Amino acid sequence: MAAELSTSINIKEPRWDQSTFVGRAKHFFTVTDPRNVLLTNEQLAHAHKIITDYRQGIVSPGLTEDELWRAKYVFDSAFHPDTGEKMILIGRMSAQVPMNMTITGCMMTFYKTTPAVLFWQWINQSFNAIVNYTNRSGDAPITVGQLGTAYVSATTGAVATALGLNSLTKHISPLIGRFVPFAAVAAANCINIPLMRQRELQHGIPITDENDNRLGESTKAAQQAISQVVVSRILMASPGMVLAALYALSMFLFFFSLVFATPLCCALFPQKSSMSVSRLEPELQEKIRANHPGVERVYFNKGL
Repeated sequence: MAAELSTSINIKEPRWDQSTFVGRAKHFFTVTDPRNVLLTNEQLAHAHKIITDYRQGIVSPGLTEDELWRAKYVFDSAFHPDTGEKMILIGRMSAQVPMNMTITGCMMTFYKTTPAVLFWQWINQSFNAIVNYTNRSGDAPITVGQLGTAYVSATTGAVATALGLNSLTKHISPLIGRFVPFAAVAAANCINIPLMRQRELQHGIPITDENDNRLGESTKAAQQAISQVVVSRILMASPGMVLAALYALSMFLFFFSLVFATPLCCALFPQKSSMSVSRLEPELQEKIRANHPGVERVYFNKGL
């Protein structure tokens, strides 16, 4: 009879070393696997039960270590790390490849008329708004009014920026014009992500010590988190859009580039990011040094 699986495996952290790019890449290749969007509610519920039971010291009969890690990555792909709520399907990182392939392909094809640009930029920025909300950092509730305001400001600002840049295609060579959609997407990301996560910039995100003890909320941490996400998202879009601008890129190669770009760009920065206490807000520094004198670095979920 096989021995029961140990309850000492640390499933709070990814399976691979997150201090290295290779370890983070392995982690995100698993989390962003497009096949995860095909998982049924029953499969997600089963993984959820395995993980919640294991965290309470309950091991499912016959469970192996590989099955435990598989359940963890199914769980991580569908449930928010801070709130624990099931994420919107198209907002999950596993939906990035099929959704971006469809939307970006249409943006690269229909960019010559203003109505087409307006429609596909609105579709793209609405999708981005969903992704940015779904993968936000923190567990503070967001009201419908706050969410509506964030969506309208993010999509309006991003679409206006994209339209402004796309208007340049009338005055430049066709070859250079094909790079304009990428420039528009990059500029729009710089607007959409901060606006959809503006509550974090206003009120801060949870910060913890290395043992996950909550120390407070920091707007400085939110600024670093959102900046890293903006960089990752712009680079995530670059391989497919730049190559498509240079070559008649087939949909297969476009899909192939997205499959690799999504996890590799997510892996540029650790999801559990950190910063020195000395870089936090002065009042938060004082609070931490008074109550937790040994803490030199704080940790936070940067979002995706």
